[in-house]
This record gives sequence, structure tokens and C-alpha cells, in this order.
Amino acid sequence: MSEIIALFAVLNPCISKTAIRQLCQVVFALLAMTGRVTMLNISRWTSKGGSYRTIQRFFNTVLPWTTMCWTFIRTHLLDHKGVYILAGDEVVRNKDRKCTYGLSRFFPHCMGKAFTAYRI
Repeated sequence: MSEIIALFAVLNPCISKTAIRQLCQVVFALLAMTGRVTMLNISRWTSKGGSYRTIQRFFNTVLPWTTMCWTFIRTHLLDHKGVYILAGDEVVRNKDRKCTYGLSRFFPHCMGKAFTAYRI
């Protein structure tokens, strides 16, 4: 498990040491736990320093996730000679309309099928 802490060391410029410590507690618990993932269960699976209140504080903290993810990927996963395609799907509920501006097709994973959007 100490290898995970070493992986998160690259996040020092992005977030505080307290947030890194809390993130490590949450990651350790998520990797070890079984059953439903709730803040209470996460706190039950953490070691010393991972109280329920600490887990609440972590999830109430505003973190620069984009910067953190890019720093982590750039340090540990990026091959400078490789070609990468970045895609994302942030649809978590039904679309209000039948189209997404600028896209001809989109896939809302909550509905399980792709839609074709027509531009007018």
C-alpha cells in the first residue's frame, strides 16, 4: 500500500498535504472494502486518521480534479512518442432535448443507446 502513497506524491504542487493524506485514506478504503460504497463504510475501512468526519471533510473539499488527473497522467502514464485520444461522457441523466449542440451523435450511458442529433 505504500506504493500508492508514492504515486500520489506527484500531487503535492496541486493540493495540500492534508488533502493528499485524506485521498490516500479514501483510496486505501476503496481498494479494501466490500459492499456498498458510502462515506460511513469508507470510514469503517480506513485505518487511524480516517474518521467519518475526516471522510466528510474530504468530500466537501473542492479539488482541482482536472489538474490532478493531468499531473498524474503526465508523470506516470504518458509516453511522449504515443498518440492519445481523449474522450468523455458526462451524461448522468436524460437529455432535455433530442440533440447535443455541435455533435451529430451522443451516447447517454444511463439510457444505454446512442442517439442521432439533427441540426436545424
